[in-house]
Amino acid sequence: MELVIRGDKIQVTEAMSDYLKDKLQRLDKYLSDSNSVRATVVVKIKDRRQKVEVTVPLQMFILRAEEEQEDFYAAVDTLIDKLERQIRKNKTRLAKQNTHSAPEFVFEEEEDDEKPEVVVKRKKISVKPMSEEEAIIQMELLGHQFYLYKDAETNQPTLVYKRKDGGYGLIEAE
Repeated sequence: MELVIRGDKIQVTEAMSDYLKDKLQRLDKYLSDSNSVRATVVVKIKDRRQKVEVTVPLQMFILRAEEEQEDFYAAVDTLIDKLERQIRKNKTRLAKQNTHSAPEFVFEEEEDDEKPEVVVKRKKISVKPMSEEEAIIQMELLGHQFYLYKDAETNQPTLVYKRKDGGYGLIEAE
C-alpha cells in the first residue's frame, strides 16, 4: 500500500511515519492487490490533542476513519482497529459487491462474533421545499443529527447535517 502522509500544523517525524506504515500494513491482508492502493493520512494538532485521519479510496467505495487523542501512537492504534472493524463488519456486503467486479478483498474464514446488520425500520417521509435555514431549524426542533428536504431554489433533494465541530454540512443531489 502506498502512503501519502501529511501534517497539518505539525511536522510528521520519521518515527511517526514509520509507525503509521507499520500499522497500516495490517490492512494489506484484506486487500487482494495492495500495491495499487494509495492511502492518505493527515495528522493534525489542536491544543494538546492529535488527530489522525486515514482515507483509503478503493474501486467500489472508500474506507475512512479518524481518531483524536492526546497520544499520537494511541490514536493510530485505535484508528487501525476502527478500519479493520469496518472491513470485517461489512465483509458480506463487500463480498456480494465483488461478485459483480474484480475482487478487492480477501477474507479468511473466521468466527464472526458480530451480528449481521439488517434494516430494522423503514420510513417514508414527504420532502417539502424549503430553504437551508428552515431545514436547520426543523432539524434542531426535531433533535436530529440530519434532515432531508427539497431545496426551494433547485427543487433537488438535499440533506443538512450537524458536524462534530458544531457547524452544519450540506449534501446536495445531482
